[in-house]
Amino acid sequence: MSDVLQLNRTLEQELFALARGVSLECLVCGEFVLHAADGSIRCPECQSCLAGIALTAGRAADARREAV
Repeated sequence: MSDVLQLNRTLEQELFALARGVSLECLVCGEFVLHAADGSIRCPECQSCLAGIALTAGRAADARREAV
């Protein structure tokens, strides 16, 4: 049998995964989030909101690709 590996992710990694749509889990309560047309990400359960993070994460990813 293989060993279970612990997966630790930083807050930055979690935010980028959420912004890219890879993760659909609220960072506060763990429920599914809703991606709004204005670029905000909202949780209907705990009412937390990340405004404009999708646009910012996209620009940061583009900047990293250009730097390489």
